[in-house]
Amino acid sequence: MIKLKLVFLYLFFGCSILVSSQTKQSEKSLNNIEKERNILPQGKSNLKGYPVTPFRDTLFFIYNKIGSFDAQNRANAITSRIEVLYKDPFFSKDSLNLSRSEISVDVLYKKDFLVMSVTDLDGRTMGSSDFALAQKNLAIIQKAVLFQKENNDTIDWAKRIGLVFLLLTFVVLIVFTINKLFRWLRFLIIENKERYFSGFKIKESNVLSPDRQLEFVLKIVKVIYIVFLIFIFYISLPAIFSIFPETENYASVLLNWIFSPAKAALMGFVHFLPNLFSITVIVVLFRFILKIIKFFVDEIQKGQIKIDGFYSDWAMPTFNIVKVLVYAFMVVIIFPYLPGSNSPIFQGVSVFVGVLFSLGSSNAIANMVAGLVITYMRPFKIGDFIKIGDVTGTVIEKSPLVTRVRTPKQEDITIPNATVLSSSSINYSANTNDNSNGLLIHTTITIGYDTPWVDVHKALIAAAMRTDSLEKMPAPFVLQTSLNDFYVSYEINAYTKHPNQQPSIYSKLHQNIQDCFNEAGLEIMSSHYTSLRDGNRTTIPNDYLDKNYTSPSFNVTKES
Repeated sequence: MIKLKLVFLYLFFGCSILVSSQTKQSEKSLNNIEKERNILPQGKSNLKGYPVTPFRDTLFFIYNKIGSFDAQNRANAITSRIEVLYKDPFFSKDSLNLSRSEISVDVLYKKDFLVMSVTDLDGRTMGSSDFALAQKNLAIIQKAVLFQKENNDTIDWAKRIGLVFLLLTFVVLIVFTINKLFRWLRFLIIENKERYFSGFKIKESNVLSPDRQLEFVLKIVKVIYIVFLIFIFYISLPAIFSIFPETENYASVLLNWIFSPAKAALMGFVHFLPNLFSITVIVVLFRFILKIIKFFVDEIQKGQIKIDGFYSDWAMPTFNIVKVLVYAFMVVIIFPYLPGSNSPIFQGVSVFVGVLFSLGSSNAIANMVAGLVITYMRPFKIGDFIKIGDVTGTVIEKSPLVTRVRTPKQEDITIPNATVLSSSSINYSANTNDNSNGLLIHTTITIGYDTPWVDVHKALIAAAMRTDSLEKMPAPFVLQTSLNDFYVSYEINAYTKHPNQQPSIYSKLHQNIQDCFNEAGLEIMSSHYTSLRDGNRTTIPNDYLDKNYTSPSFNVTKES
């Protein structure tokens, strides 16, 4: 304990100078006591010794009984009697003397207070005579009592109190210095924020803005400042406790609270180093394997390597799946090397987390499986103009969980992959590459039977040829889709390779249809007729009528 005290006094700048004479003398006394009580006894290998500890330090051991008084009771009795000697304000070491009785050598205080008895059996157990052992124990008791008296002297108490104030003053100075240092550091960081903080980016993503980065660093500095203060106050308590004999044990307890976990953690890390090396080798090996796989994946994406039935756009999703499987296999191999992997608690927590994940992620897993199926179905890709259910727009993102579509109205709609898989989808961009004719745009108008269909065809084709984003070749064409009661349905069809511009294409096509029909003198009108035909011209086109055809008159018959 005295050594512990000297260590702390040395840490607090020169405090040991004030108590050097006292600590040297005390240390010498304790060393002598330790030397005298640590002589290895002989002939007691089968006996259990009970310590005599009046001042929390073992003075010597008792191995034998006297009559019905066993060794443990003897040790307890001697301990309590030595404590009585310590409490005597007029204690003098010369008052302790030896007296031989019929069966033992007694250690007496003031000739009438029996402190302890040493028998011939005690002497033989320790490898000496009873008288020599009694002399030895007498000297140990004298030195121990005097040592305790010395450490609790009034003048010594005054020195100790003064030393406490000196330590407190030193702690205050340290806290003041640290406070000033961290204030200066904070001011320096704020003053040079434009120089040191430009934000933190990962690729093109802004993770931390300069202001957020400054705030984060200042919080770290504050945490370090608080940790420093706590450490200083915590270390100062054992230093103060070590000054007083009554609280020396508390000093070691407080230090053990810090150093025992720290030592355990350090030793645990040292013992973990071989496993850490094994884990590092496994990780490097698996990363090398993934790099080899990635090389072939890149070549497949570029078209340098072709596999029948395996599309190039499958390369990266397949690599992601393989990467997950490889990492999962790597974790299985690494798991036994992790500290605490054999612990039932660790295994129980792993099972609990697995159950939570299974119960709470059923929808997520369904979407992930659906996303995997969609990847290999290849119904659409990013940039395609599609329709899923009632949603029409351009695919802007495909993830394992969802598909995001941007509508012509610039609305971003998120559709779970499970919904995409269970719904029918239309891909307007599937046949718009250079090797195909493109998407067939079509719209329908209805014109009365009195308008020649040839004129209608010409007007519709002319309108399609005028419309931007519609292909001139193959040429637009017209289909007469139905002959209704009062009118004919005409459908204009034209190819385009810009499916994502459908709303504007339809709008321009309708405008051009109006213009072309007006220029041709054709009304876009669907006539409806009643059964009163007298007086009305027939709806058959003029080309099919007799040259002498005239409209009949409207006849009214009056009934009597």
